[in-house]
Amino acid sequence: MPAVSLPFNPVLLILLASWGYLCLYLAPRLKGNPLVPVEYESIIQVLALFGGPFIILGLVLADSSESAEGKNFWERLRDGVLGTMGVQPVEENRSGLQLFDATGAELSQLYGHGESGSGDRRVLGVTIQIIEDAVKHRASDILIDPKDQASYAVRMRVDGALRTVRILPAATSRAVLNSIKAVSSMDLAERRRPQDGAFTAKRGNTSVSFRVASSGALNGEKLSIRVLNQNAGRFTLVDVGMPDHQRALVLNALNKPSGMVLVCGPTGSGKTTTLYSMLNSIDRRTRNVISVEDPIEAHLPDVSQIEINAKAKITFAGSLRSILRQDPDVICVGEIRDEETAEIAVRAAQTGHLVLATIHCDSNPTALTRLLDLGVSPMLLSSGLSLVMSQRLLRKLCPKCKQPAKLTPAVAAGLRQRGVDTRLLYQASGCDFCAGTGYYGRMAVCDLLPVTDELRSEMAHNPSIAAKLRTEGEKKSRTNMRNEAFRAATAGLTSLEEFKRVVG
Repeated sequence: MPAVSLPFNPVLLILLASWGYLCLYLAPRLKGNPLVPVEYESIIQVLALFGGPFIILGLVLADSSESAEGKNFWERLRDGVLGTMGVQPVEENRSGLQLFDATGAELSQLYGHGESGSGDRRVLGVTIQIIEDAVKHRASDILIDPKDQASYAVRMRVDGALRTVRILPAATSRAVLNSIKAVSSMDLAERRRPQDGAFTAKRGNTSVSFRVASSGALNGEKLSIRVLNQNAGRFTLVDVGMPDHQRALVLNALNKPSGMVLVCGPTGSGKTTTLYSMLNSIDRRTRNVISVEDPIEAHLPDVSQIEINAKAKITFAGSLRSILRQDPDVICVGEIRDEETAEIAVRAAQTGHLVLATIHCDSNPTALTRLLDLGVSPMLLSSGLSLVMSQRLLRKLCPKCKQPAKLTPAVAAGLRQRGVDTRLLYQASGCDFCAGTGYYGRMAVCDLLPVTDELRSEMAHNPSIAAKLRTEGEKKSRTNMRNEAFRAATAGLTSLEEFKRVVG
């Protein structure tokens, strides 16, 4: 009987069907993947329907330079493919980074009660890798929150901008959350009510402190981790980015035996770092310096640092009353939040102490009106204040990839009319060093308001000073801030786009 010849090759048909199934399986899993740029997400998903494995291989190769440290090509390829498919590979702690709770207990002894099963090792590896990536990339915050019932997003705030760094399956994410809550001395069983905690990461002689806050959210539990600035204790006014003429005004106020220097700005504007840089400009060996902070972000030699603890009833106002009995020369108040703290701080500045403080306000005039709203009398405020300073943070252009700015003829002509050398203007590009953002690091742009004798007299005797500050003063403050930011852009330190984003 003659053999029957098929019109197709069954092996090729099976391979084709397998290839089509694999592409259909991988294409939807590229949505929300940190390897895929958001603006090209739709295009890459369509291409993945025909060449899914090749698309993933290309993305992993493009991203390999950033994650190459400590892993060879095949390990990076494996992790990238498994991560895209929703499978989290087992990660080992190769960096030597260890996490400790407030009592000094190490995470591996807390999580799983010291057992070393493969599941525990995987969770601990993922947890330590997230913390290590945040420290390596200079992140100020880590956010772990549920996207849906099946996955969680891990995001980091670097130079003030949020970026998604990985997507984790829900089961792995919940285990990671439990490990961080365990090392932060938080209740693992409580997933709805907000909790606070803290832990420390150490590698050799280097340590970094973290503050943790959890809360219930839709589809799960959300975790926010603040990375406390480990370099804040070594910052100076030069590091902040303050120009010479402003630095001279600040140093003049700091060299006075009394008075208040008030730093204001919104959340995340670098007020605490500026406060630390001022303390580093003071001769702390000859002056008794005491600070009240919430929390203490960096250890300062020769400074008595007191941390606020609401559970122990250690408040700003109570600590300030105690500090005034300890013969202080310089008092640092982490934040003025209430009427009592404001009055004690201003009164201390009036009675022979140098007081450094921060307050949440948009500008110098609103800081003054805020103190008046908190019940500080105009006479007391006029005699206690020495300098008010508001600030914002500008991202600095990456030194390795910044390019000459491409300006339209109209914009270039307008800048030349203002005396700007357009050859000194640069724009962001993006490279591996800056993780494709075009920016690396930040600098402060400040508006300084010295409290002159004329302003003191007006504050003390003019009942309508608050309304005047809200109108004329607010307009002048915005102009000063814009001028300082524009000066940074025309010097090639930042871009015109960043200038517009921060100060409008």
